[in-house]
Amino acid sequence: MQITWFGHSCFRIDTGKSSILIDPFLTGNPTFEESGLTVREVAKGVTHVALTHGHEDHTGDTVAICKETTIPLIAVYELAVHMASLGVEKIDPGNTGGTQSHADFDLTFVPAWHSSGVFLEGRSIYLGACCGLVIAAREGKTVYHMGDTAIFSDMGLINEIYRPDIGIVPIGDRFTMGAKTAAMACKRFFQFERVIPCHYGTFPIIDQTADKFVAEMGGNTVLVPKVGVPFEV
Repeated sequence: MQITWFGHSCFRIDTGKSSILIDPFLTGNPTFEESGLTVREVAKGVTHVALTHGHEDHTGDTVAICKETTIPLIAVYELAVHMASLGVEKIDPGNTGGTQSHADFDLTFVPAWHSSGVFLEGRSIYLGACCGLVIAAREGKTVYHMGDTAIFSDMGLINEIYRPDIGIVPIGDRFTMGAKTAAMACKRFFQFERVIPCHYGTFPIIDQTADKFVAEMGGNTVLVPKVGVPFEV
């Protein structure tokens, strides 16, 4: 299995013949734009797009990518239907607790403590539950992308049921967990082989580096990836 980070919460997971692009906020993402990569380069060979929730710093380039490639979008029901109304041709909806089986992986929607919506014509539109995604590869690791979330005790159940090997963890504070609570979540509820921080450095209002999180975690568990550079797990 190969994982690539593209800034903020956007990751590409390649396993078998499948390539899942999660939360493709690329255009307007300064961390990504500084890399010199293009959206087309990121999307090349992608077989699925998956969303954790409906905020624009996560949906990002979803519509453009799905329209150009005609690949399916995996998201909770309300968000998937909303994206279809914007031009996404193929949707694969689900909801919290449900699992989808695909050729090379199973994807399960798990709870996250956050909000999900968009402002349209001055109104706030609800876009379903905010979720984390557990991706269990047929041949390889199980990855838990927490989405945007606070710490919550039922993370212990997520670990008990799915036993994720790799944790993708928001650490930027203000809108998600900060360094201290993110580290507490990882150490109290999980036995991750690797922890990958995300949702930092994108905007001035959130933490700019992963340094505090790395310090809170201690040991050698944390992997701070470089944008656009794939790594094996």
